[in-house]
Amino acid sequence: SRLNNLGVAQVQIQEFGTGRTNLVANIGRRDLGPSIGFTGHMDTVPLGAVPWTKDPFLGEIEGDRLYGRGTTDMKSGLAAICLAAINLSDSLRETRGVTLIFTGGEETGCEGAIALRDQARLQDDVGFLIVAEPTSNKPLLGHKGALWLRGCCSGVTAHGSSPELGVNAIYSACQAIRQLKDFDFGTTPHKRLKPPTLNVGRISGGLNTNSVPDKAEFEVDIRTLPDQDHADIVKMLCSHTNGEIGFEYMADLPAVFTNEQEEWAQKTKYCVEQLTGTKIDFGAANYFTDASILTPALDNPPTIILGPGDAALAHVTDEYCLVSKLQEAEKIYSKLISEWCHS
Repeated sequence: SRLNNLGVAQVQIQEFGTGRTNLVANIGRRDLGPSIGFTGHMDTVPLGAVPWTKDPFLGEIEGDRLYGRGTTDMKSGLAAICLAAINLSDSLRETRGVTLIFTGGEETGCEGAIALRDQARLQDDVGFLIVAEPTSNKPLLGHKGALWLRGCCSGVTAHGSSPELGVNAIYSACQAIRQLKDFDFGTTPHKRLKPPTLNVGRISGGLNTNSVPDKAEFEVDIRTLPDQDHADIVKMLCSHTNGEIGFEYMADLPAVFTNEQEEWAQKTKYCVEQLTGTKIDFGAANYFTDASILTPALDNPPTIILGPGDAALAHVTDEYCLVSKLQEAEKIYSKLISEWCHS
């Protein structure tokens, strides 16, 4: 309602689960050409076990720091987007305009973006997409994909005093994990994204101490490059573990990457350099974003990750964003919107 009251037209709300909401808003005329798109997520991670010295939900400002859970990841990015779009809204109504895509459930595997895609709630005429994740206002060309798998091992239960009568599923899991430790993807490292990675992050198995476990599971976090096919990687893993492990998909998010010579990548770089007075080079993110879903769903527009938060402060205790970076992001977004809509 606030966006509507401030002149942002065509605001759509999508509920996709209990307490889970997406928002898509448009300013401008779709018949004049593709819009410039901005996206960010509204959900945050839990506070963690360590007590905060600041109220995580109050939004206290101390000096140049705005404290609170989600300030850097990534409500400051959402605030900068809204300020830029609202302040320019009157001048955008008769242009190709702006599309705002705000999602829920990003932190749990891009659930909101997947719901938007699967329910056909996205327009397909976004010509350039900016993801306002934390980059300290330095433009990033993309990020690795995320392939999360659950390895499932089966055995035969028996009494713990007679293990020779059973087949221990935990031993099978441990053997498979040892095999995966030095897994070779057989690919060349990417110039910006470096090599793909594999990490076993969780293992579980067994029901009690004095039984041979007949089930064990482990979870694998693989970060992939743009030219890697996730289905092929799963086949390689199955072969590498001698076909003895069943792998289930937990998350399947492709990599996103834009060529640095693309027109709007260069314009973004020039815009940031102009407004910050600093010479910059493109980078790439270690984390994944909703762009894994949104960019292909929007017919693969050039995509840049650019936001005011500091990635090193994401998810930490006493998280904060610099107010000066938020204000700087608003200026960058405003300039990009003006150039897109009036060019």
